[in-house]
Order: sequence, then structure tokens, then C-alpha cells
Amino acid sequence: MKQVTQEMKKGTMHIEEVPPPALRSGGVIVRNEYSLISAGTERSSVEKRKGSLLTKARSNPDQVKLVLDQIKQQGVWSVYRKVMSKLEDANALGYSTAGTVIAVAEDVDDFAVGDRVACGGSSASHGELSYVPKNLCVKLPPGVSAREAAYTTVGAIALQGVRLTGPTLGETVVVIGLGLVGQLTVQILKAAGCSVIGIDLDPRSVSLAKSLGADAAFRRSTPGLLSDIRSRTRGMGADAILITAATKSSDPVQLAGELARDKGRVVLVGDVGITLPRSSYYAKELEFKISRSYGPGRYDKEYEEKGHDYPLGYVRWTEKRNMEEFVRLLAEKKVDVKSLTTHTFPIAEALKAYTLISGKGKERAIGVLIEYPGGATAGQSAVTVAAPSKSKGTLAVGFIGAGNFAQSSLIPYLDSKNVVLKGVCTSNGLNAKNVARKFGFQTATTDPKDIYASKEIDTVFIATRHNLHGPLCVEAIGHHKHVFVEKPLALNEAELREIIKAHDAATKQSHLRLMVGFNRRFAPTVRRAKEFFADLNEPLFVVYRVNAGFIPSDHWVHDPVEGGGRIIGEVCHFIDTIQYLTRGEPVSVFAQSLSLGGKRTQTDNVSITLRLSDGSVGTIVYLANGDSSVPKERIEISCGGKTAIVDNFKALETYAGGAKRVHESLSIDKGHKTEVEEFITSVHLATDLIPFQSLVATTRTTFKIIESLQTGLPVSV
Repeated sequence: MKQVTQEMKKGTMHIEEVPPPALRSGGVIVRNEYSLISAGTERSSVEKRKGSLLTKARSNPDQVKLVLDQIKQQGVWSVYRKVMSKLEDANALGYSTAGTVIAVAEDVDDFAVGDRVACGGSSASHGELSYVPKNLCVKLPPGVSAREAAYTTVGAIALQGVRLTGPTLGETVVVIGLGLVGQLTVQILKAAGCSVIGIDLDPRSVSLAKSLGADAAFRRSTPGLLSDIRSRTRGMGADAILITAATKSSDPVQLAGELARDKGRVVLVGDVGITLPRSSYYAKELEFKISRSYGPGRYDKEYEEKGHDYPLGYVRWTEKRNMEEFVRLLAEKKVDVKSLTTHTFPIAEALKAYTLISGKGKERAIGVLIEYPGGATAGQSAVTVAAPSKSKGTLAVGFIGAGNFAQSSLIPYLDSKNVVLKGVCTSNGLNAKNVARKFGFQTATTDPKDIYASKEIDTVFIATRHNLHGPLCVEAIGHHKHVFVEKPLALNEAELREIIKAHDAATKQSHLRLMVGFNRRFAPTVRRAKEFFADLNEPLFVVYRVNAGFIPSDHWVHDPVEGGGRIIGEVCHFIDTIQYLTRGEPVSVFAQSLSLGGKRTQTDNVSITLRLSDGSVGTIVYLANGDSSVPKERIEISCGGKTAIVDNFKALETYAGGAKRVHESLSIDKGHKTEVEEFITSVHLATDLIPFQSLVATTRTTFKIIESLQTGLPVSV
């Protein structure tokens, strides 16, 4: 399908062919007929991407701070690769579309194939097809065309701003900024029975507002502007002011304070400077609010991505209900968007639209639509990106899931004469093509079956979110593929049993390799530590402290279905490392956690004691409540009068006979490169890097840790 994209690094724009989006649970696939370019928002984001790296950094100080924090934990080189990889991506544009539903997920009852809909959110981008979660999609009533409905998301933004002002019948509301959102705001306020006054720098916008129902409209530079508005409000001032302008200046905020009546309301919808003048805002005791996009639910993953609605009795107007209300206003002809549409471009000429909204042309643009006349279908899931390799006798690799981790810590190390990168699959077609283009995969797809069922692919790497690891492992093994799956191997005992069953059946027929991404055992410091104790034939005591850091509760890792929690998702690393350092497997586990009061516990602040079959003991202290400046991981190993300390995979200290030695690297090395390279070698040599029994034991131990936390008792593994 065709999609409008922009390179993050250089800002260059393209119309390119990408795989169609995958249908996921909780949503629908929509064949778009029209999408609306939000001129102000998109012009701003497009220009930011065209800036230099220094300009990008200055405009995103929070991201810069995050990068600096990551450098402390992960090292300069690792973070540098992630940042540069991200900058090489092309991004989708747009967030307001309308079209027809062509596929519906099994768990969605709200829609059916053939429904005409309006869509919002980042997935409703400028492309022929969109995957849209159900709470960001609304049905269109008869009489509302897709051309009109393409305005729905922007209309909902205007509507939410109006709601925050709390207008009542007969009040006077001033709208500062008469661009697209401002013109819609004027009409919504008139439909609510308000007296509306518009203000803008452009005389053409002032005239348009009058034609769309504004009781009065003025240029910002109009002499006597304040006195004129006071006279129109019988000397009181405006009841409310809505700022829908876009400027770095704080003039709109200052003007609003001067125009408002005593105890008036000011609502900011646009993107302007926010320097509040104390004199007017304090003297009048004004109320100042900032509108968050198009209503409650925006940026809430539970609402937008998982479809969990807010109860009507508690949240009357969610973002979806705002979208539905705007569509109703269109149906009842209370809002006119036809008069706002100045240009329409077919998708093949969409780049002309961005030249237009940049202001470089002579034409004036307000409502700019992109039309999709081709009637794309979701039938073809893959696109060719690179020419087939001429290499023979090599290992053909397919990749399923390719997020930041995979792109920085796995795929770069597949650059080998022994490997051909055949195909990459992600749920988002543009992301799949980005990865294929950057690393040289021949094809990009959104259907995992194109990878695990391909006769041309020998080995499958799985780096999706955790809930897909088990099922995809079973599918890939069942199609006789070697498998490298990122941790965890499975989220529950049922998934683990299915993997064991598939593995046992496959190994009877062929020498398939199954590897889990337990990279710590491949770190140079850990390997040296193991060698340090090689001459001793007695149990070890291992203390593994992890300063894991805080992760917000709404992060997908905490989701019991999608992520499985941090114990299953990450503690498995440390269990495997302890197994590697010792000569045994876990036979029992006892876990304790910080208490939240009552029976609730924090499962990301945990102390875990492992008893291993060789008599060794391992203690894992996993913390999310420490200071972020403390190095993430530290391993202390004691045995036979010797001690070794691995300090965050950068340094190894060894103590023996009263002497201390230090081995220090220039950078943090957690073993990812060695792990990938040795896995490829193991496939060629038909050997196991980690015994399958050990992979199962590690995974099962994480389940037993949770059981121990729940019961408060030691648990046999």
C-alpha cells in the first residue's frame, strides 16, 4: 500500500510502498478514502524533522536527558547505536482519516466489514490502509461523506476545547487563532448558543470566520480592539477565551487575560508561548486550562490500545464520544467543513500538499485533504525491499519483531558471510520496511507466517512482545526452523509445555536448535569469572544485585497478558547467569518482596534465594526503588577462598591469596554480539549453546518465584 513518510534524520518526504498493517486484537483494518492534513500540527512536526541534529536535540530536552541516563546504564556505544538507528527511520504522518472497514478482529463487536467510519490517533495516518483500535474509530451516519468525516479528529480537538470552557447559552466566547481548529471552534460554539468573536492576524481568516457564523471577527492589529470587544460585552469582557493559535509568542495568552471578564475562563488548545501575566490573571482571578487533544482517554494505553472504555456516568465525553458528537454535528449540518476544504490531492501527489502547507507557495491552505482512489486491499502482506542475495550455502534468517532492542543488540550482529537476511516482520508495515531498508532484509511483511512458513528461511529470530514468544516458537519449530527467541521463552506453564512438546517432536526428526536470548553468560566479564573458579570443585555462593529502575505501571511489561511482569520478563536473565556460573540447576526457590500493605506486594522489589542441584546458592536482589545513577548490575561470587566481582559488565575484580586483579573494558559488554555469532555457529555445527533442559529450568523457576511470593513459602522447582 502507498503511505506518506518522512525521514527522521534528514526530513526528506516520500510516498512509498509499504506492507499493509496487520490486524490485531481490539481493532479493525480500514481502507481509507480521505485523510486530513492538520496544517498547523503537521507543518510544525515536518519542519522539526528537517532541522539539524542539534536543533532536534534542543527541541526535545526530555529525550536528551533520557539518552544521557541510558548512557550511564548501558554505555555510550550501545545507546549511540539505538539513537542513530532511530534517526534512520521514516515516520508516518497524519491522524485523521475516514473510509470503510475491511477487516475486524475477533474480539471486536462494535464494527462489521463494510461499515463507514472516521478514525483518529497515530495509526490513522496518511496511507491507503490503517489499523485502528476500536476506541479511535466511529461509525458514520447516512448523509455524512468520507470527505467530510476526514475532519473528525481535528473536529474532536476543537470540541474538547469548547467543553473545557463550559460555555452556557448566551455567553460570549472569544476565539484567538482562526486556522482550521479555530474555524471549527467558532461553528461549534455557535451550535452551543454562544455569541462568538474571532481574532486572527490574517484578514482572510477573519472574513472566513464571519461567513461561518462568527458574530464578529477582527484582525489582531485592529485599532481599539479591546474597547470594541468590551462594548460588545456591555463592558464586562468575554466570559471565556479559547486560544487556537500556533506561535512561540505569549501574546495570545496575554491578550486573553485582557479580554476576559472577572473570574473568566481561558482554555489553551493551540501551541503558543505560556508566559502568564500576573497582573490581569491575578486581578481577575482567571481560570486557565490546557486542553489535552481530543478528550479523556487520549494517551491512555488502556483506553486507546486495549479498548477499555470509561464508564459513562463518570466520564461523559471521552475522545471517542467527542468524535461521535462531531460526526453528529456534521450530519445535522451544524458544522460546515466543505467551506474549509481548499485543496484535495490524490495520494500519488501528496507531497505537493506539504509544499503548500509549508507556506512557500502563493496559495492559501486551510483544509487540505488526501484522497485514496486506488481501493487498496490487505491481501498482499509483503513487499520486496532488496535484491536477493547471490550467496550460496548460507543460513537464511527471518526476523519476527524488530523493536529498538532487536535493532541495536541483535540484528547488527547478523552481518556475516554465513547469513542471508531474507525477511523481517513487524505489525506495522512502515516499521518493517524501515528495518529491512536499514539492515538489508530482502522482504518486509506484517504477517509472521511469511517468515516461519517460508521454505527459503532456515532460522527464525523472535523478538516480539513477550506474549507472542511461546506461540511463535511452537509455529516456527513446527515448520522445522531453528529458533532464536528473546527472553522469556514462555509466560506460563501451559505455553512451556507446548514448547517442550514441539521441541521433542522436532528433535526426533532433525537437528533443530532452540536458543533463548540469555546474553549475560556470553559477556566477557562473566566468562572470565567462571574461568577464575574452574579449578575448584565445590559449590559457589552468588549474589546478583540488579538496580533495575522504575518502570511506570502502565508499561506493557507489567501487563499480565502481554508482558507477564518483570520477574518472568527479566529475572530469567539472572537465573540463567547463576546456572552458567555454577554446575547445577535450580531445585528450590524462596522469594520475598517489599510490602505495599495488606496482602499486596511489589513484584519489582524482590529478594530471591535459589538452591541449585550442585549445592550452590544464588541470591538475586532485584530493585526498582534505587537511584538511577547506580550501575545496573553487580555480581559477587565466592568459593574456596576466592572472590570475583563483575561490575556492570565493564569490569571484573578477582581476589585470591590476598591479591587483587582488575580487568576493565572500555565499554559495557553484555554479550549480545557473542551470543548471536555463537548461535549462528551452533546452527552450522548442530550443537546447543544452552541445553534445552536448562532453558526450561530457568523459565519454570520464574513461575515458581511468583508462586513463592504468593504463598510466602519456599517452592520446589
